[in-house]
Amino acid sequence: MLRSLYSGISGLRSHQTMLDVTGNNIANVNTTAFKSGAVQFQDTLSQLVQGAGGPQAQTGGTNPAQIGLGVLVAGISTNFTQGAAQATGRATDIMINGDGFFVVNVGGQTQYTRAGSFDPDADGRLVGPGGAILQGWNAVNGVVQQGGALGDVTIPLKAVAPASATTGASVSGNLPSGAAVGDQLVRDVKVYDANGAARDLTLTFTKSATGWDVAGSDANGATATGALAFTNGVLTSGGTLAIGGVNVDLSTVTGYADLTTVAFKDQNGKQAGTLQSFTLSKDGTLIGLFSNGDKQAVGRIALATFVNPGGLEKAGGSTYRQSVNSGNAQLGGPGEGGLGTLQGGSLEMSNVDLSQEFTNLIVAQRGFQANARIITTSDEVLQELTNLKR
Repeated sequence: MLRSLYSGISGLRSHQTMLDVTGNNIANVNTTAFKSGAVQFQDTLSQLVQGAGGPQAQTGGTNPAQIGLGVLVAGISTNFTQGAAQATGRATDIMINGDGFFVVNVGGQTQYTRAGSFDPDADGRLVGPGGAILQGWNAVNGVVQQGGALGDVTIPLKAVAPASATTGASVSGNLPSGAAVGDQLVRDVKVYDANGAARDLTLTFTKSATGWDVAGSDANGATATGALAFTNGVLTSGGTLAIGGVNVDLSTVTGYADLTTVAFKDQNGKQAGTLQSFTLSKDGTLIGLFSNGDKQAVGRIALATFVNPGGLEKAGGSTYRQSVNSGNAQLGGPGEGGLGTLQGGSLEMSNVDLSQEFTNLIVAQRGFQANARIITTSDEVLQELTNLKR
């Protein structure tokens, strides 16, 4: 049979594969973090009709004569260039800016993905649409245990931020120097004991002939007194007051005329709080926001990188599986060791270029038609041969 018949068949098969890959790219144009594929062709073995001849004294050398036997698909490469960002506004939608893959647990197997659409399940674990569980390092008492074994990234929905006792408070503002002797100003602030129980702490400022007297008391019956003296509006004595274990700092209070702005600035105690929401930092740390205003790390997302990402095997569900040619996964935190940073509230879009894919469709279609023409032409030649004998 004619060699051209089989060359045409190989061309049909190869261009059909190109159509398949291009069709898959177009079908996934809106798939989160999809990476497009591209087909590479190569020629097959060639039949040697005449070998090369070396140059002689009286004759020149001759080149080999070879007939190619068709084409085959050398490989299908994955394009890992980053897709554009799509803002979603959802705190659990996460995008990787740069290199790296999320590490996920799928049915007990470790896989990798760029698709960052996660939601907490009933156990508080962050999972993808197909149930893949995001991996990372969880925090203990606000400290991330990075470097250990990876575990399920969990939002501790019932976490409690501990209470802390108030040991200090500060007062700022101005006491009016022109007030009449005996005038009083009362200022209150809530302070807390070690169990988070709140009590009122009260300061009473009374104008005296030489400045202001201050008397402090709290709901537990603790009291303290002191006197504030000013020179040209600047405090010169009486800058502190201790009331029931709380040191009140009055050193920034001034005594200029006509301004009454004295007030408690802050205090360092807090009651116990429950987790209300969380935010994601660029380094992958999940920061829990508690009802008492406290902020604590609740975990950190891990990323993986590979020496040869193109060697990863697609495992379905927008995930990849490590292969012998991808190299071992190198784990780290976002922003470390060449890994990308994370962006919350956004997803990575597909990197499919429709203009390129439609052009590839035309190229594949014309290539398929041309190879089909090889087969029909070869068939006509064979028909002529069979017609030699009637």
